[in-house]
Amino acid sequence: MSDEATTKKVPTTANTGAIAAVGLDLQEGKVIPRKQVWSWALWDWATQPFASVITTFVFTVYLTSSLFIDPALEEGTAAYDRAIADLSAGLGLAITVAGLLVALLAPVLGQRSDAAGNRKRWLAINTGLVVLSMALMFFVQTGPSFFVFGVALVAVGNVFAEIANVNYNAMLVQVSTPKTVGRVSGLGWGFGYLGGIIVLLLVYVLFISGDNGGVLGVGTEAGIDIRLVALTCAIWTVLFSIPIFLNVPEAAPDPNRRKQGNFFASYAVLVRDIRRLFRESRPTFWFLLASAVFRDGLAGVFTFGGVIAAVTFGFSPSEVLIFGIVANLTAGLSTILAGRFDDRFGPKAVIAFSLAGLIVAGLAVFFAHDGGTTAFWIGGLCLTLFVGPAQAASRSFLARVTPAGREGEIFGLYATTGRAASFLSPLLWTTFIAIGGAQYWGILGIVIVLAVGLALLLLVRVPTVRAAS
Repeated sequence: MSDEATTKKVPTTANTGAIAAVGLDLQEGKVIPRKQVWSWALWDWATQPFASVITTFVFTVYLTSSLFIDPALEEGTAAYDRAIADLSAGLGLAITVAGLLVALLAPVLGQRSDAAGNRKRWLAINTGLVVLSMALMFFVQTGPSFFVFGVALVAVGNVFAEIANVNYNAMLVQVSTPKTVGRVSGLGWGFGYLGGIIVLLLVYVLFISGDNGGVLGVGTEAGIDIRLVALTCAIWTVLFSIPIFLNVPEAAPDPNRRKQGNFFASYAVLVRDIRRLFRESRPTFWFLLASAVFRDGLAGVFTFGGVIAAVTFGFSPSEVLIFGIVANLTAGLSTILAGRFDDRFGPKAVIAFSLAGLIVAGLAVFFAHDGGTTAFWIGGLCLTLFVGPAQAASRSFLARVTPAGREGEIFGLYATTGRAASFLSPLLWTTFIAIGGAQYWGILGIVIVLAVGLALLLLVRVPTVRAAS
């Protein structure tokens, strides 16, 4: 098909930054029931324990502690420090592999579920698999022999969580309008962070506070306190995921999609979709690439934040949890507030401001690596202040520039490009640790990813939206 024919068929001008009417236009004037909005946002609340408790503040801190190295190594020796650094590098490698798997699977899984109109069903399946991953963490006892099993479960859980987010993010258009998309996206992210606070408080009080495994007195033998934390997170996710499946309707199948072939044939369809997107919606294409980079930097901040606090700045497990509670409160409130700035000033401005703040705060944390707990309290909280707004505004930006009828496809590509770059932060984290010989060098790797993402974002043109003819 010639470019002229394509232009006639699809009212868009890729080179000028104008795009056809976006999917949100179809929501103009609609009144979305609050039950649907809150049920959608509650899924973030339900699944946040995997991000906050498992991958950031508790379980990965547990895996990268001295409980998983040779007990014969003496603290303060070079061999001990190297062994601890190797645990962090091993965690980074596992998450790198997970990111590559998501990059391969997410695009076609999202594409196929959207075409068939079973987006919510696949959200349920992948949510269930995240729950299973957390439940199996109960069996990760202390000792070097359990380390690979533990990081494998973290990596597998990351794969299912990211694929679930493909369908969840695509549902944003179903529960918002052009005037509310920033606030609704911010509400979801904010709910997630606030839910993280509640879970962190709950598991801290029940299993970690004091010297005998929390108020329940479960003890710490073989890591039973942390293993029960993982099991609690699994139960939490099950309970609070229910509303989205009861109250948010399933999206209709895409009537313009041809019948899906076999799984591998979907990759050919994906290539055609990307070419079509480049022709018809150039700003959306470039934003997908830019966001792939900076979103991986954002993920790196939370993935390795708790580990940095514990290893580099000397936080105890209890102090890491307390920091996590305050950090989630900071992130949640800033994200909900930023949703209103998003609707007023536009998502690109919110993202750029947030990324700049993250880069400054990240460098401050790196140079203050000998500053003890006070330095990380200040620098770490500054980091969390900016992460949520950037994440929520990124999602709303894409919703605003997605051509009508292609929400699932574009959000599938959003996950695809994001996971295609998802190895960057863990790879640079691992590489800089290997070069510098100490964990804090990994911070520079994450900062570099954020800086490259910001540079790419500044090149993205904010498109105008043309009314559908």
